[in-house]
Amino acid sequence: MVTPDDVKNYIAAGLPCTHLEVEGDGQHFFATIVSEEFRGLTMIRQHQRVYAAMGDRMKAEVHALSMKTYTPEKWAQLNGGDLVNNG
Repeated sequence: MVTPDDVKNYIAAGLPCTHLEVEGDGQHFFATIVSEEFRGLTMIRQHQRVYAAMGDRMKAEVHALSMKTYTPEKWAQLNGGDLVNNG
């Protein structure tokens, strides 16, 4: 069974993140992802970038992945100026 840590590692291997949290039950996962690579991208493009990082695992191993994606600046605004939080 795929764990939240597995999903976190899959994303981190294909996308440089300044913050990455993943929760889930083995089939359905929720991720909070902060990456410089999201700068200038629409939310749809940001999500596509995460799916690209997941690769074939998205179809083969993970039933559902919900996510919130942020640039480091937006994440800092939401968290009182904390730009780097690798939670």
